[in-house]
Amino acid sequence: MFACTDPDTLSGLNWLMCYLTTGKHMAFYGAFGTVLLLLAITAPVSLAFGFGGAMAARSPIAPLSWFGKLYIAIVRGVPDIAFFLFFVIALDQGIEYLRHKIKCPDWDEPIRQGSDFLVCQAAKMPLGTSPQWVHESYGFALAVLTFAIVFGAFAASVIFGAMKTVPHNQIETAEAYGMTPRQTFWRIVVPQMWVYALPGLGNLWMVLIKATPLLFLLGVEDIVYWARELGAAKTARFSDYPHPDWRIYYFLALLVFYLGFTRVSEIVISRLTRRLSTGQATAGGEALRKAGA
Repeated sequence: MFACTDPDTLSGLNWLMCYLTTGKHMAFYGAFGTVLLLLAITAPVSLAFGFGGAMAARSPIAPLSWFGKLYIAIVRGVPDIAFFLFFVIALDQGIEYLRHKIKCPDWDEPIRQGSDFLVCQAAKMPLGTSPQWVHESYGFALAVLTFAIVFGAFAASVIFGAMKTVPHNQIETAEAYGMTPRQTFWRIVVPQMWVYALPGLGNLWMVLIKATPLLFLLGVEDIVYWARELGAAKTARFSDYPHPDWRIYYFLALLVFYLGFTRVSEIVISRLTRRLSTGQATAGGEALRKAGA
């Protein structure tokens, strides 16, 4: 065991082990879990947004179709970083504005005062008296929603195209057998469109992994934040463990993490593609049939 009582008396491996187990480093290690949790939640939520957007875009109801296509076009056309910065602020202020109107109806001062946005304390979201974990959870929830809306638009574009790629003669055959449009959609189109959508969704998953450093812009202390914070040069005046600029080593660790994670993702996507392609009338399915013949 390493005794980390006085850093000034430590040297060599003892100093390094104590340095790597400080409270801030524990937060750095925990931030990896934050990134994985974001991906685990955002991926299915984005897929749900994408599926809903694609269904809306192909709807025979004109207003619903316009809404779906507008959602895809607008979100895909705005740079991610601009959308993240704008949407989070707008959503946060929108929630506080509604709470302000409900909880403080007697407020007689303007909410907009120059560049300041001022609401009563009871309308703050979350409340200033809330514990730290509530503030962190609120910021994380906003981050998940923002990521889901952005990547849901891209997923909607992929799924919409995949639905159109399903051979039309199969749809006509289902209709000839007496299936309703609803039955045709859920029993013919949806089961088969995944094999066409998976390559695009796989690429989108990779982009989502690479976009997780944008958490820092949304106020979440992610691995990039801690790598920059811990790796920057520290002097004895401001730290118990002074050291020169070590950011290159911290960011090298992030490089290894992201490369390893994307490699595992590639293997999983490849196996899933192979499984979905089996028996399908696609190039991949035909190659599998010939290989098994």
